[in-house]
Amino acid sequence: MTRVPGLAAPLLSLGLGFALSLPAAAASDCGSLRPAERLTFTPAARTRWLAPRVRAPGPLDPLYGTVRRFLSVVQLNPFPSELVKTLMNEQSSVKVDEVVRYEAGYVVCAVIAGLYLLAVPTTGLCFCCCRCRRRCGGQVKTEHKAMACERGTLMIFLLLTTLVLLVGMICAFVTNQRTHEQTGPSAEAVPETLLSLRGLVSDVPEELQAVAEQFSLPQDRVLEDLDGLGESIGSAIHSQLKSTVYLALASVHSLGQALQVSVDHVRTLNATSVELQEGQQHLEPAVRDHREHLLTLLQDPQCQENCTGPLSRARALELDADFRQVPPVDNVLHWLKGVPEANFSSMVQEENSTFNSLPLLVAMQTASVIRDLKKAVAGQPEGVRMLAKGFPDSEAASHWSQALEELELRSRPYLQDVQRYETYRWIVGCVLCSAILLVVVCNLLGLSLGIWGLSAREDPSYSEAKGEAGARFLMVSISFSFLFAAPLILLVFATFLVGGNMQTLVCQSWASGELYEFADTPGNLPPSMNLSHLLGLRKNISILLAYQQCREGAALWKVLQLNDSYDLDKHLDISQYTNKLQGEFQSFKVDMKDLDLLSPAAHRDLEALQSSGMEKINYHDFLVQIQKPVVKTDMHQLAQELEGLAEAQGNSELRQKLQEEAQGLRNLYQEKVGPQQNLVAKLNLSVRALESSAPNLQLETSNVLGNVTFLKGELPAVAGHIMKNASGCFLTREMGYFSQYVTWVKEEVTQRIATCQPLSGALDNGRVILCDMMADPWNAFWFCLGWCTFFLIPSIIFAIKISKYFRPIRKRLSSTSSEETQLFHIPRVTSLKL
Repeated sequence: MTRVPGLAAPLLSLGLGFALSLPAAAASDCGSLRPAERLTFTPAARTRWLAPRVRAPGPLDPLYGTVRRFLSVVQLNPFPSELVKTLMNEQSSVKVDEVVRYEAGYVVCAVIAGLYLLAVPTTGLCFCCCRCRRRCGGQVKTEHKAMACERGTLMIFLLLTTLVLLVGMICAFVTNQRTHEQTGPSAEAVPETLLSLRGLVSDVPEELQAVAEQFSLPQDRVLEDLDGLGESIGSAIHSQLKSTVYLALASVHSLGQALQVSVDHVRTLNATSVELQEGQQHLEPAVRDHREHLLTLLQDPQCQENCTGPLSRARALELDADFRQVPPVDNVLHWLKGVPEANFSSMVQEENSTFNSLPLLVAMQTASVIRDLKKAVAGQPEGVRMLAKGFPDSEAASHWSQALEELELRSRPYLQDVQRYETYRWIVGCVLCSAILLVVVCNLLGLSLGIWGLSAREDPSYSEAKGEAGARFLMVSISFSFLFAAPLILLVFATFLVGGNMQTLVCQSWASGELYEFADTPGNLPPSMNLSHLLGLRKNISILLAYQQCREGAALWKVLQLNDSYDLDKHLDISQYTNKLQGEFQSFKVDMKDLDLLSPAAHRDLEALQSSGMEKINYHDFLVQIQKPVVKTDMHQLAQELEGLAEAQGNSELRQKLQEEAQGLRNLYQEKVGPQQNLVAKLNLSVRALESSAPNLQLETSNVLGNVTFLKGELPAVAGHIMKNASGCFLTREMGYFSQYVTWVKEEVTQRIATCQPLSGALDNGRVILCDMMADPWNAFWFCLGWCTFFLIPSIIFAIKISKYFRPIRKRLSSTSSEETQLFHIPRVTSLKL
């Protein structure tokens, strides 16, 4: 047998030490568990960016700029914060003088418009009466050299005035049409903007609900991981204990083999000793008889040649080893009776199989706990479930959504009325622009025909009809001018008062941010219009700052500063949820009673070996007898010498006896001495094996019994530590999924959900629609129309004066022509040729 008997015990001690160090090492080692994967959440925030409206640059931009500069001259006063504050809070306290003082520029314009409205129609009425009484038209002039110069100058001025009227009329037509075209899309943009704002308000609860529903992502991942948790923990226990358990089982298996070998040697030792003693009893008389016969024959006087040598060997022919002197091993055999009772190889193989099935065993033992864990995981934390309902003013959001919806529905009839009234305004504007067009056409026709008539006066076939027609067209122009002056000035002032105040009071302050500063100043707005009050916020917010943040795409969380109104961390506090999971994890237990490491039969075998006293056998006494030869004399050599001596004898009888003795010695050796020597060799092998192994075998048996007993007692605790560590690592990883969810929710709610760009977009679009698309063409329209209206005065003056020069010149002092009796007829200019 070739083995190192003392090796298993140190290895087992080393393995046990490693096993005892497992809890501390495993407590901080989660390397066997794959790390938490990165969860991919679906963005809950909806894209609600309101498309910005921008007026494209056009050829009318210089005109718009001119109108704005004109209005800035008309209205030199800054934004009337105190007046607007009083108007919004206490309308009864508004003082008329303050309003007049602020509107001083418009008052001046109103005075001018009033004077115009009074003077021009009155003058027209007087002119009409004068023409009816034939007292208008001037005195008959004598033709002189300066008349051509005067006439030319008047025609140039009338032409320039007419061109100015033409340009103003064209601009008025264009701006009137532009205002009309912009009204429809602008009116349609109001419901669109309100719909976007309603979506901003109404979608917040839905987005929060979508955020809460995505709690199922970490839930599903944890539930999926829980399916293999038991086997995973069992694998972790198996992985960390296998070196120790395998080493212990290998030591048991090695000790079982050593036990079998040792028991076999003891039994061989006992059986061989008995056979040797029995063989010695039969061998001793035979050897003694041969010795006596040989001594008799070799001492016979007839023995010739050299009989001394064989005689001395014959005298030594006796037994040397006395196996009756070896100690008995009956007591040891008594303790080892029936040993080994256990099949150590089969037992170790079975224990290995049991240990290798540990993952499945743990999975079966933890199945009920994992079912409870799944039930706990399947529930949704209260805070997450109430995430949407607990959001600030969730009920107010519903009211706001309904209010915006009602406002949208109620605004549609008003917008239709606006478009209808705008159509009326457009028609009136077109009519008045057409009236100016008639004045322009009449002026141009009058000038054209008048000039034609003047150029034809030197022609012998001269006809007075052309000049007379030109004068009549100018009279028609004058008539239209007086007739439409009043409605023109009324339309101009009405649109000027509305559009001018819209530009100076609203648009300028809106573009400069004064409106936002006014709204941010405490006390300016009535409490019913306070944004923080309307939204139910605990902290006042700056409208200007909120507007700027909304333009940058900030979420309502940041804009409305909801940190003070809504404890998001409280709603996302899943500690109670995780504590419940931890409580369930603590109920994890592993029952390793099926892993015995040493069966009861094997335990009895080792105890029997330990109690047998095998190490106490006096192996020295065995070795003393084993080292002695069975017979002192070499019987083969003696037989050969006897045969040689027999050949030398002359006495035939003596020769025959010597030959018989030689043959007898050989027979005795083969029959009894040889088997005895074989038994001695066998005994020597067992004795030396037991002598070298027995002391270490006893120590090894004690160590294995002690260590296996200790390890069997400690394995449940070690497995419990490993399970606690593995479940802790698993819980940490699974909590990592929930932490990812909490982090994502915080980022989604505070940075993405309810992006308030539609608010700033609605304000910007409102300013663009109201100021750039509506107010600018509106103001440009009245500016051009007013331009034309005031230029009617020089047109009337120049037309009256130039019409005299277009009538035929008569060579008489007076004329009784029937033409003098016609309405608005101007007498011909006559001169006397000297």
